[in-house]
Amino acid sequence: MTITDATLTQHGFLASGAGRVLLLACGALAREILAVKDAGGLDHLDLQCLPAIYHNHPEKIVPAIEVAVTKHRDDYDKIFVVYADCGTGGQLFEKCKELGVSMVEGPHCYSFFETNAVFESRDEMTAFYLTDFLVRQFDAFVWDPLGLGRHPALRDMYFGNYTKLVYQAQTDNADLQAKAQVCADRLGLTYEYRFTGYGDLETSLAAL
Repeated sequence: MTITDATLTQHGFLASGAGRVLLLACGALAREILAVKDAGGLDHLDLQCLPAIYHNHPEKIVPAIEVAVTKHRDDYDKIFVVYADCGTGGQLFEKCKELGVSMVEGPHCYSFFETNAVFESRDEMTAFYLTDFLVRQFDAFVWDPLGLGRHPALRDMYFGNYTKLVYQAQTDNADLQAKAQVCADRLGLTYEYRFTGYGDLETSLAAL
């Protein structure tokens, strides 16, 4: 699902005004954020997404967030960054602190979807995680960027130390479950399905 500023404006998600909160989010979370927003009646939250492909390029997240906060700061009472650390090595946290904005807690979305407390208690060092978004976009975000179609031998180099693929499902979708099983088979990993819902994402947005 591609979400642009024009699309968001059309649906009323970028209208500024008193009492409104701007969510600056990873594009990979757009569907989930809109679902939480609609289910909770959180009409004061507006959404703007950074490119989802930054999931694979965390070095681009911090500069993009700084630009977006600077651009929109005067239009909103509050800006909330819907990223966890996401591979920035603590740099996003420091930048948000410098800019005076808050962000979702946790090391990455796999953690906050499961809730950070539960994820930390699992200590799963050999698990590879997929969310609803990554199951849908497996080829574009995993298979193709890693060159696994062109060079099958790379699979064991990349995934040889993993033991299982965990599908953290935000929705109960049989088609996505079947596709996640195929993803696990393609990577040569044991498959585990785990329904998480929206976890700490939902509670973080509700608290706004």
